[in-house]
Amino acid sequence: MTAAPSRQDRPLIVAGYGMAAHRLLTALGDRGDTRPVVVFGEEPHPAYDRVHLSGYLEEGDPEQGARRLRLPEIDAPNVTLRLGERVTAVDRTARTVTTSTGDTLGYETLVLATGSAPFVPPLPGHDLPGCFVYRTLDDLDAIRAHAQANPGTGVVIGGGLLGLEAAGALRGLGLDTHVVELAPWLMPRQLDAGGGEALRQHVENLGVTVHAGTATGEIRPGPDGAAAALALADGTTVDTRTVVFSAGIRPRDELARQAGLPVAERGGVLVDTHCRTEDPYVYAIGECAAVEGTVYGLVAPGNAMADVVAARLTGDGTRGPFGGADADTSTRLKLLDVEVAGFGDPQPDGDVLDVTYADPVTGVYKRLILSDDARTLLGGVLVGDGEAYPALRACLGGPLPDAPDKLLFPGGADPGAGLPDEARVCSCNNVTKAGIVAAIDAGTTAMPELKACTRAGATCGSCVPLMKKILDERLTATGRTVSHALCEHFPHSRRELYDIVAVRGITTFSQVIAEHGSGRGCDICKPAVASILAGLRGGHVLDGEAATLQDTNDHFLANLQKNGTYSVVPRVPGGEITPERLIVIGEVARDFGLYTKITGGQRIDMFGARVDQLPAIWRRLVDAGFESGHAYGKALRTVKSCVGSTWCRYGVQDSAGLAVALELRYRGLRSPHKIKAAVSGCARECAEANSKDFGVIATENGWNLLVGGNGGFRPRHAATLAADLTTEELIRYVDRFLMYYIRTADRLQRTATWIEDLDGGLDHLRDVIIGDSLGICADLDAAMERHIGDYTDEWAATLADPDKLRRFVSFVNAPGTPDPSIAFEVEREQIKPVLIGPDLEVVRK
Repeated sequence: MTAAPSRQDRPLIVAGYGMAAHRLLTALGDRGDTRPVVVFGEEPHPAYDRVHLSGYLEEGDPEQGARRLRLPEIDAPNVTLRLGERVTAVDRTARTVTTSTGDTLGYETLVLATGSAPFVPPLPGHDLPGCFVYRTLDDLDAIRAHAQANPGTGVVIGGGLLGLEAAGALRGLGLDTHVVELAPWLMPRQLDAGGGEALRQHVENLGVTVHAGTATGEIRPGPDGAAAALALADGTTVDTRTVVFSAGIRPRDELARQAGLPVAERGGVLVDTHCRTEDPYVYAIGECAAVEGTVYGLVAPGNAMADVVAARLTGDGTRGPFGGADADTSTRLKLLDVEVAGFGDPQPDGDVLDVTYADPVTGVYKRLILSDDARTLLGGVLVGDGEAYPALRACLGGPLPDAPDKLLFPGGADPGAGLPDEARVCSCNNVTKAGIVAAIDAGTTAMPELKACTRAGATCGSCVPLMKKILDERLTATGRTVSHALCEHFPHSRRELYDIVAVRGITTFSQVIAEHGSGRGCDICKPAVASILAGLRGGHVLDGEAATLQDTNDHFLANLQKNGTYSVVPRVPGGEITPERLIVIGEVARDFGLYTKITGGQRIDMFGARVDQLPAIWRRLVDAGFESGHAYGKALRTVKSCVGSTWCRYGVQDSAGLAVALELRYRGLRSPHKIKAAVSGCARECAEANSKDFGVIATENGWNLLVGGNGGFRPRHAATLAADLTTEELIRYVDRFLMYYIRTADRLQRTATWIEDLDGGLDHLRDVIIGDSLGICADLDAAMERHIGDYTDEWAATLADPDKLRRFVSFVNAPGTPDPSIAFEVEREQIKPVLIGPDLEVVRK
């Protein structure tokens, strides 16, 4: 092919305005290009993030959802956006395009960025009312409206990336959701059989029914002519009013075909490694392009194509042609609350070595694929725990940083340690470790700046943890201050955000991120800010916008279990309970068929409740005088106790009475992490106060206060903060300890590591809350009094609010009808969950 001709006065025309087109405009702007550009976007919306499309439905307000997905605005005087208008024809001889409005416009160069269209299998009934595709914001609006008008069951045809996103959306809309996948396992292009099975277990545990290895037959209409049932090839029939097709995509290459440009055998505008068609004036990028015959349906290759074209148009010789790492199809997503990652080839040909770690209890599956000499990483699959993905992905095609078993097992080696400079940290934007280090050495000290100047982490975000690690290590190595920013959306630490919210009187996450952050937020900052707001402003965690910020368990005020059911834990202060209330718990467990277990915190946990049963269970408990035990939240859990001097001949103080008083005082106190406490009536320490965040041990002269203990993966022994305290002194110091912890601790930081991180450790803590060295004790005391005065039981408040009760809907066709994917069998006279297959038969393993 000959070189592109010289520029003319005509504009560069971009046909299509998706993520690849947006990246092209950004790349041209970064190179200082000021040529006139006209962009035609078929949708009425500016370019938006399709990677996180389901986030649109998480927002109650569609406009807010659209803002959440919108990509950064292209604000350049040389760029004209014509939204709601598409290119319908290309005249290559005249070098003009005709649009859907009948307008004709000449071009200097044309870039086709028309993307792809959903593939809808031509099965009978595919065009009935109630059948949808999952591709655009308008598609999602239609699905939402239909699901609200037709509650019951929804089916997604296709179990790939977008299919599982669609399944999550239908589940979030309250539909009992089924996924049908022709391949033997879910996500067959990214996962192997083991990873697919692990993912299936996770998905089914959330109440989604999976039909894998199953072909679709037909969609049958009901009396109204709309979809009413889906018949599968195996004879199964699923009654459904909502069918969503997500069975793959097809490149939109119709403009190229109309213009007489070659297309690939399986579709897509045929281009060379410079993304140029056989016409030197026409390029193609993104999902409509077939680079040397191959179509890439992911963001990273599309971005790389856009960069290649921008470099070609501007004469930038620093960017080579498309190839090698540009063709990366690695993926890491959180689908239906499950971490899933795949990189390299999960099913390679030839002699390879496999190293696999599988934990069927937690549903974690990890597999590394190595060359036959075990020296080179060729690929991998991670399901249920994707933490190692960024670093392992960066090692792809090179040596592993440590032995495979050390990288896969929990608590093993850090795969990010010792990455070579050429390791590609961000595959979406082709950024190496060397590029990140160069930006840091040039003066970048915070994650938002690092993302802005390198673009690493700006697309899917999966490499952000590794970027943060590289940033911290480099700053430390060069003697600079390490940023403690909460995440890439906020330049502030959790402690700084706490102070900002407190001083400014902020009441919503939207205000916090608009005034003091950037972007839309993430799974890190949303729950953290929600906790800050709950602690400072009170209010119900499911009120308004706050409901969209919560972690999984807080969404339903109960603990999600492995089979998609929930456990219910009423508060039993100090472990003290009357026979009458004990009988109520027994009757509730019996009537709802729940498994019961006495916990280590001296209360009773009831397992196996469906989400639609929760309000009825709470009603019985609340009417009997119980309230939420907050087992689901980052809050005070329990204050464990022995019987103390009231009954025990060794007890020297009333430990049970103090434990009850403390638990009622601090119930519902939202904090950076869970808080556990205990009170022992003598030095024999039956309540195990030494292993709690705060513990109290009775003495002949009063109470000893211990702080900073915990069990778990790294057990810590609590240390004595003060001795021989009166009850009044003890409560005052515990008040201040908790409020100082809530005000200054990092996200998900237990009290033990918080105290270790304090400058001066325990001595500093003692000076602050006893000696008032910072002069803040009055503020801490007042904050605790506000909490006590504002406390309300979350269960009772939910029962009194019809709007909140609407989220506790059944995932079945009729209220009260059990979900067929949830089943139990009896063991030791109680129920236990069993796995149900697509044929609704118990799966034995």
